[in-house]
Amino acid sequence: MDTNDPHPVRADAPTVALVRPPVIFKNRGLANEATPALGLAYISGYILKFGFNPVLIDGMGEGLNNIWAPDGYPDYACQGLTFDDIVSRIPDDAAVIGVAAMFSGEWPIVRELIQDIRRRFPEALIVAGGEHLTALPEYCLRDCPALDLCVLGEGERTFKNVLDARLAGEPFDGIDGVAFIDAEGNFVRSSGSPPRIREIDEIPWPHWPEGYMERFWSSGKSFGPQSARDMPMMFSRGCPYRCTFCSNEGMWTTRYVLRDIEDVVAETKHYVEKYDITAVQLYDLTAITKKRWIVGLLTRLLEEGVQVQWDFPSGTRSEILDGETLALLKKAGTNYLCMAPESGSPRTLKLIQKKIDLGKMTQAMRTAKGLGMTVRANTIIGFPGEKRSDIYKTLFYGLRLIVMGVDELQPYIFMPYPGSTIFKGLVAEGALEVSDDYFLALSGLNSDLLSFNPLTFNKNVGAVELAFYRLVFTMLSYGLSYLLHPSRIVRTIRNLVTHEDAATVFEHRLKDIFRRRKGS
Repeated sequence: MDTNDPHPVRADAPTVALVRPPVIFKNRGLANEATPALGLAYISGYILKFGFNPVLIDGMGEGLNNIWAPDGYPDYACQGLTFDDIVSRIPDDAAVIGVAAMFSGEWPIVRELIQDIRRRFPEALIVAGGEHLTALPEYCLRDCPALDLCVLGEGERTFKNVLDARLAGEPFDGIDGVAFIDAEGNFVRSSGSPPRIREIDEIPWPHWPEGYMERFWSSGKSFGPQSARDMPMMFSRGCPYRCTFCSNEGMWTTRYVLRDIEDVVAETKHYVEKYDITAVQLYDLTAITKKRWIVGLLTRLLEEGVQVQWDFPSGTRSEILDGETLALLKKAGTNYLCMAPESGSPRTLKLIQKKIDLGKMTQAMRTAKGLGMTVRANTIIGFPGEKRSDIYKTLFYGLRLIVMGVDELQPYIFMPYPGSTIFKGLVAEGALEVSDDYFLALSGLNSDLLSFNPLTFNKNVGAVELAFYRLVFTMLSYGLSYLLHPSRIVRTIRNLVTHEDAATVFEHRLKDIFRRRKGS
């Protein structure tokens, strides 16, 4: 739904600051790159509809390529604004301050930032939300007493209800989807599963402040491969599957909802007309699941003459990606398609409840390559309970994909995300202790390829061996990709030394390293 019609600001509305922290990463690792704050943009658009006037302070987006050393974390660096810079940009009259806490690996610096905000704003209501807070609300509230309230799960409606309660002086325990520590020191969670917004098409489009996206475009920052003017979007919310390594069920429940096709078309056309975008990058958990819907969308885009590049960097499923659907995706402008087989071992797929047909996914990637798309495959090694033979099957399956023509593939070491079924099991059996060391290990686990002591919970294969497999097979997969397709060498060199688009995530990361070293 369009949010561009002006909404009068309520006379009694408090100043609401929405804050995203900087990103933290291992000194020796590749940075977790900056992407537009889509979640906060959705929150902004939603509360604007109800007469509130949010102020977005993006600690990452407003300090692109600014690298600094956080106190107390000698092996890590941050990208973005410093804590002092962020706090100084919050309006003096801010009565409610919302802080994004999406990724568990960033929690230590999110906590530090919230504490700094509290020192300057002792009377403000400080609220935090995101996947990490949803998974560990009591832990975070007790670990950070400066934090007043957690918004759990899908945040737009719940945060708006919090603002209404604050204005009316009402208690928060009557709001579904919040958690807090009461006056007696008890943890209070107002509902079981996070509430979902059923009228998904009533959620306004993301609100992007004037000049916000231009900072990302001028710095060449985006989620997946990079083009001149990438715009983040979502087709859907939630995921109907229950993979045991994923935290989706705790954050979104298993309710999967697709937007109205006409609303997606209208939003895309709006971005083309207002921003002259060159590509759309989909941030969905599971963007392509229903053939009738995706065919309907692509048909309408072609009918409307919408000419943008479509990229799917998050990883999607393959059940409906037959020749007809893939050909239509290509015709509509799809350039980059990431698929997520996760494992090449049927035993592991069953272990993690990843319900896919590996043969169909392989064929979908082969067909996509035949149509000229750039294809990435995500694989993971080291799941708890996985045997060495399972890991070998995944690694050699990955090499088969590279030989088949898949453009990029890096085996990742399993990360136990808070909120996932595997995480809960590891905590229950005493194999995992939630702490700063654990969070920081998550932030650097797969960005530092030279670390030979990574976090692992596999009892059959040691950390050094897993790290060795990761490094060798990453080098081998990219080496084979370039050796078997020499034109990719020319393309990558050209893209690195010019302002051409980055065709793959690997090229995007290389370009970003060069930019940072130049200090641009």
